[in-house]
Amino acid sequence: MATPKEHIDEIRRTKFSIGGEVNPLMEDLHQAVKNLSAELYAKDVHFLMELIQNAEDNEYPEGVNPSLELIITSEDITGTGAPTTLLIFNNEKGFSSKNIESICSVGRSTKKGNRKRGYIGEKGIGFKSVFLITAQPYIFSNGYQIRFNEEPCPHTKLGYIIPEWVEENPTLADIKCIYGSHAALPTTTIILPLKPDKIKAVKQQLSSIHPEVLLFLSKIKQFSVKEVNEDPSLNTVNAISISSEINFVTRKNIDADSYTLHLSTDEASDVTEKECGYYMWRQKFPVRQENQVERRLEVEEWVITLAFPFGERLNRGMSSPGVYAFLPTEMVTNFPFIIQADFVLASSRETILLDNKWNQGILDCVPSAFVNALNSLITTSEDVPVSTLVPMFRFLPVCSSSYPKLNAVRESIKEKLLRENIIPCQSYSDQKIFRNHCEVGRLTPSFWDILKKGRKQGVSLHSLSSHGKYILNSSFDTKEYDDVLNFLGVEPVNSEWYAKCIRSSNLVLGVAEEDYLELLHFIAENWVSSFHRTDMKNVPLLKYVGPDGDVVLCPISNLTMWNGLSIICMSTESQHISWMIDWNKEFKRVTDRYFMPKSTQEAIGCFSKRGTLLEWLKNQVKVCGASAYDFAVILYNSLKGDQQLAIAYAHFLYHSLSQHHLSNMHVDSLCGSIPLVDNYGHVITRRNGVLVPANGSQWVELMGANPWRELGYVELGEDYLRPATFAGTITKERELMTFLKTHVAASDIPDISPPNTEFSAAYAPLTKKNAFLLLDWIRSLRYKRDLPAKFLTSINTGRWLKISLSGSPGYRHPSESFLFNSSAGDLLQDESVMVDIPLIDQEFYGNGINNYKEELKTIGVMFEYSEVCEFVGNHVMSLATSSALTKSNVFKILNFIRFLRLEVLPADKFIHCIRDGRWLKTSCGDRSPVGSVLFDQEWRAASQISDIPFIDQNHYGKEILCYEMELQLLGVVVSFNKNYQLVTDHLKYQACSNYPTAEAILLIFECMRHCERNSRSDNKLVQALKGDKCLKTNKGYKFPSECFLPNTDWDCLLKVFSNDFPLIDEDFYGTKILSYRNELKQAGVVVEFELAAQRFSAVFKNWASSSSFGREHVLSFLSSYRQISNTNNQFPSDFRRHVCESKWLQTRLGIPRSPNECILFGSEWEPVSSITLLPFIEDSDNYYGQGIHEYRKELNSLGVTIKLKDGVKFVAASICFPQDPSTIAPESVLSLLQCIQILREDGYTLTDAFQKKVSQSWIKTVAGYKSPDQSLLFGSDWGSLLRRIDGPFIDEEFYGPSITAYKNELKEIGVTVEVSNGCPLIASYLDFHSEFSTIIRVYNYLHKKGWWPLDDTPRRIWIPNGSHNGAWIGSENCVIHDKDDFFGSELNVLEKHYKSELFAFFSGVMRVKSHPSVDDYCKLWKDWEDSKKQLSHSECSSFWAYISKHWSKSTEKILSDRLSKVPVESGSDGILLSSKHDVFIADDLQLKHLFQESSPDSIFVWYPQPSIPSLPRMKLLDIYSKIGVRKISESVHKEDIAKLEASELKQVPEKGTVIGKGLLKLILGFLADPSMELEAGQRQEAVKGLLDLKVFETESAIEVSYKLSMSSGNIKSVNASRVMRWDWEDSKFFMQKKKSGGHKNKIEYAIIFAKVISEGVLREKEEHIDALSELIKLAFLLDFDEEAVGYLMRSKNIQVFMEDEEFLSSAFSMG
Repeated sequence: MATPKEHIDEIRRTKFSIGGEVNPLMEDLHQAVKNLSAELYAKDVHFLMELIQNAEDNEYPEGVNPSLELIITSEDITGTGAPTTLLIFNNEKGFSSKNIESICSVGRSTKKGNRKRGYIGEKGIGFKSVFLITAQPYIFSNGYQIRFNEEPCPHTKLGYIIPEWVEENPTLADIKCIYGSHAALPTTTIILPLKPDKIKAVKQQLSSIHPEVLLFLSKIKQFSVKEVNEDPSLNTVNAISISSEINFVTRKNIDADSYTLHLSTDEASDVTEKECGYYMWRQKFPVRQENQVERRLEVEEWVITLAFPFGERLNRGMSSPGVYAFLPTEMVTNFPFIIQADFVLASSRETILLDNKWNQGILDCVPSAFVNALNSLITTSEDVPVSTLVPMFRFLPVCSSSYPKLNAVRESIKEKLLRENIIPCQSYSDQKIFRNHCEVGRLTPSFWDILKKGRKQGVSLHSLSSHGKYILNSSFDTKEYDDVLNFLGVEPVNSEWYAKCIRSSNLVLGVAEEDYLELLHFIAENWVSSFHRTDMKNVPLLKYVGPDGDVVLCPISNLTMWNGLSIICMSTESQHISWMIDWNKEFKRVTDRYFMPKSTQEAIGCFSKRGTLLEWLKNQVKVCGASAYDFAVILYNSLKGDQQLAIAYAHFLYHSLSQHHLSNMHVDSLCGSIPLVDNYGHVITRRNGVLVPANGSQWVELMGANPWRELGYVELGEDYLRPATFAGTITKERELMTFLKTHVAASDIPDISPPNTEFSAAYAPLTKKNAFLLLDWIRSLRYKRDLPAKFLTSINTGRWLKISLSGSPGYRHPSESFLFNSSAGDLLQDESVMVDIPLIDQEFYGNGINNYKEELKTIGVMFEYSEVCEFVGNHVMSLATSSALTKSNVFKILNFIRFLRLEVLPADKFIHCIRDGRWLKTSCGDRSPVGSVLFDQEWRAASQISDIPFIDQNHYGKEILCYEMELQLLGVVVSFNKNYQLVTDHLKYQACSNYPTAEAILLIFECMRHCERNSRSDNKLVQALKGDKCLKTNKGYKFPSECFLPNTDWDCLLKVFSNDFPLIDEDFYGTKILSYRNELKQAGVVVEFELAAQRFSAVFKNWASSSSFGREHVLSFLSSYRQISNTNNQFPSDFRRHVCESKWLQTRLGIPRSPNECILFGSEWEPVSSITLLPFIEDSDNYYGQGIHEYRKELNSLGVTIKLKDGVKFVAASICFPQDPSTIAPESVLSLLQCIQILREDGYTLTDAFQKKVSQSWIKTVAGYKSPDQSLLFGSDWGSLLRRIDGPFIDEEFYGPSITAYKNELKEIGVTVEVSNGCPLIASYLDFHSEFSTIIRVYNYLHKKGWWPLDDTPRRIWIPNGSHNGAWIGSENCVIHDKDDFFGSELNVLEKHYKSELFAFFSGVMRVKSHPSVDDYCKLWKDWEDSKKQLSHSECSSFWAYISKHWSKSTEKILSDRLSKVPVESGSDGILLSSKHDVFIADDLQLKHLFQESSPDSIFVWYPQPSIPSLPRMKLLDIYSKIGVRKISESVHKEDIAKLEASELKQVPEKGTVIGKGLLKLILGFLADPSMELEAGQRQEAVKGLLDLKVFETESAIEVSYKLSMSSGNIKSVNASRVMRWDWEDSKFFMQKKKSGGHKNKIEYAIIFAKVISEGVLREKEEHIDALSELIKLAFLLDFDEEAVGYLMRSKNIQVFMEDEEFLSSAFSMG
């Protein structure tokens, strides 16, 4: 054998002709190798993946742990001058001679054809990719020391594959130095001196080697990267060491195995070692023929491995690839698991070729592998808690992938999972339960917490899944898994489930109070959203203390009483709970209220979520929160007139107050209406007051009788005085009365208020004791300010008070009695008219009477001198009342006043008594002194205009003048002293009539001024002036309101109408009259400009309304207006209004108008005047002339419009277009648009009238004159879509470019300016076009702008016939696509004429059908039916594929009604149509076989064979069924041909061999499934029929006849034999004796036995027959082996409950 060096020399010589003639093909081969190597990979660094791939494909010695080590160094060991060198070490077997020859070739890999042996390399040129980073790669292996060079060999002109032997640079010693002396060199070393421009990329790739690179490599177990430099500080590559280890193999099944793999990394930059475990599932799938590709022809099986990482994936901060082709691609799938398979890769190795059919076949198998893996991880894990299995669901592909093909994998996984029984359910037994997603429900987290706490406290939850849903395992049912559960379609249980669960468990009473409150809080939080309409309201939930003290439960539905109140209460204060519960028991059931237990209420007080709970209890459940006061009210409302309860209630209030359960305020409130028991034993609820019991009372002592009885006062009974015991509390004798006096106001004299009636005892003398008791009572009543009038009057007028009258005793009214010393009385008696004064008898009452002065004053007793004077005065006035006082009496009175004044005694009371009496004679008759006047000369002027009462000096004489002081004290006025008010008060009626003197008028003005100074009303004086013609003017006496006081500032205004204004006569009144300007104004005289102007304006208005208002008046007024405007006077608003509103200016329209309705013509009005009728002021020489323009400023201020911008509203209101729009000049239109522009800027809204006027056709467009709403304005934004000729665009050439400046104004009057709004007009103009390119342009515009026609708009499509010819066709006669080319002759197919961009427009807007409709297809089928033609397979497949795709309820109805024939199977190439009533669906293959064998004609429906994706066989058969085609199994009539002869029958003695315990156990377990909804009794009844069966065996077959009724009335029949039959009515089971041997006989027997038994047991639940039959068939084949049946039941999540086990034991023990 040749040495390695000799082998290399031979290759160089023989293969590459080195040393011989140069092969001319070598240069071309060199270029081919160079191009392939460069193009193979998109990135330089993918050489690394190729090296790893090669290492994995290598062979390794036995016992070696395969490893790959990479070292990068700055040492130039090759002597090539490379700044950096990469060394690769691999402990493989080493290069063989074949390997060397292969690497020196192109496309001659030694791995070709060995794909199925585990080789993962893809191309023979893989190693050549190293030339992208190195110019000279070196290989040291098994004695070979060679290198290659990318530069062409000078001998061969060929590079890359020419081997060169290496003697040195490097040597093995050099390599050993780099590798390290710690171990022997691995067998193979590859040395790559890096190109300078590749160093950075290589280092970056080495630093980012993915830790999962070894995940799917079956050989390499160790991989490392490090950098070696003399100076470690120069190291830039992140060193890493990766190792993998398979711990154990767990199982093998379905051609699959699973194991756990651990990856660990050790990075220099990380002090800790990182590790991640992976559940690995590897499964084989046969390669389908349709997925075969050339490069994998030798591969017969796909091996798919799925890796499920548990723990954090190792990624070194990089993205984690989700797809491996043994080595990682760069595809991030967004799936939580990794897919590994022998994918066909893109040349870059970055991705797999997703459209490659080989890869698609692999991806199609991934869902099955995933589901099998998940099932293996979850459902078959024994002795593992479910909680440890739940994290496996994290591997579900919940999130979508960015790759559509992978999303299809995700959807397929989901679809398969939804069919699996894989969801773990909660089980409180050792049996794990896994169910389908639709059978499982979720619970809320808060309810799970409640259940867990309840279970810890002994609450049984074994029936948790017995309420219609299996319950998701609690460790799975968390927020953490929401996305997973949503993916699986696991829904929450409905609200009724919670009610059933709580009702069936002991959660309410079986848990601690805190957990009970958590349960209530859960219900409260979900009440409105979930529970208030469910059975939850009927679940006994709420605790309360019953009448006997027991805790009772009550449902929410029973809480509310007839009055809407709840029967359950709870205390609002914790300290009152026991108190109210005890007293509630005392009152028994009278309240109809009960309290929650004390423990519950106290727990609520400490409950952290009590806010929500209390709100629910209050607002939804209506549980009352009762304070002690509320409870007291409840008790009060429950007394119902019971005497004993009323007494008890008083004790309750007393003790509640004494023990501080109720406040004084609350007790007072309750006592205000407390029912009381009176002295007759009656319960009184309404009262006005309360009397203490008569026994020992003072009111009996003073009154003798009860005067309050008629007033509604309650006289308390003596029960309130007695001791008593209630609710464990004791009340002593009379103890309650103190409480009742304080809070019920049980009263006695002197505390009680007397009735407002006569005090009868006062009409007789009172004893001294009772007199003082009465005074004490009065003192108390005074303090309370509660002295009834009648009561007080009777005391005042009663003769009960003992007095002394001039030394003689007697009894008088208190109001006629005095209490003072006698000397003062004697003095007054001498000067008075000898009035006797009664004095209280102090000898009788003693000094104590002086302590009651205030009380005596209250009842009328007098004490003061002034009172004596008043007493005397009243006596005098009584004399004056009885008869008039004489002159002498008057002077006596005056002398008595003088006496009191001189003696310095108080005369006020006396004067007060007599001053208002009408006893003084005056000029106005008898008057009181007050207001009377003592006349002198100062009063002369006043006497002319007033009626003042002067004292009658003729009667009293001059002597009366001597008593001025006394008269003044009495109120007489004795001097004028500017007493203007008196004059005003006594002003005569019509004081200003008969032409009053100037002196009188001036006095009136002075009186008015006096009133103003003193803020008094002068209305009386003003009215006196206004009521008469009292003011003298230049036109005689006039009413003040008619007069003017002239002023030089504005008298010019009066000269306009000079004879209409009277002026006050200053000569008559003198200049003083000018000082009374304000008074004149008050009287109505016009003294100010504003009022004068108003008066003038009224005159002006009258003149303006007459024909006399001529040119001279207008000009005179304007002149005066100008003059006054230059002063400080301001024209009032009314003046301006009258002037501005009066129609006094003549216009060119021929009628006068008001100023604000007029325009003063100017040049800027010229253009618009031709299309308007404007009110210009008549400035012709025949009227105002040009002189009117001199007053331009004044006219403008009065409202006349001068400028066009101010008169645009006139323009808007005066539009008048000529009948011929062609006469309208462009300038006029532009002027009108300018006016509209101004109006818009001012925020003016154009009126409907204006819009109506401009709605005429007056705008010139390219399509003629149009109205604005039929016109378009072309702009730059239109140009990209349309041309000007495409619609009625405004003629810009006519109006000029400035028309576009009025875009907004044109829009305002209805012109369409926005390109997005022009669709209706452009569309309406469409019919005028016939050029195809224009129509397409318009269609594109309408489509882009989203145009949508009105519903009644005809929708027509242009069908071209050349570029300028064609026709408009209704959209209903068009269709966009005709995929099958069925409808070309009946519909216009738009895809033949238009591009696809318009298809959406035609479909949506023009309502063109995208494809022929179901109705069209039905018409086509009817044509086929009528033609009786044979259909091709293509036609039939296309038709029914369309129907399948568009299947719906409406499609079903159409086909059912219209299709009378369906396709049937035919042996020929064509397909026949036959009546659907004579064709059948072959859902029973046995029957199909029977009838096909016996009938020459096919009677079974056609379906495509092989099946096509667009028309699944089952879908087509379902369609046939729904349109009226019958199933053979449902249509056939089965009859037994003959009865079995008894002689042929043999009863089986041991029927247990046929109907055994294993069979019954399996059936009972199946019937116990919640979906069956069967209780234990129903299940057991269903299987009793089997226990009662008599089993017979026969040698001969059991003949059966099958018959089909055809539409013609004919019967098709066939005969067959069966091996068994169950006669339900006779309880007999017949079976043909088993034939020995043969799998066919056994499976036939098993199938028929399972079918017969299932049909018999489930006669009323036929939908479950197939499922039960399948189970029985499997068990039958297992000979009903108990262990095997048990495993079968567990695998199907079927279990037998205890009651069914007992039933079976009993049934078979009896047997």
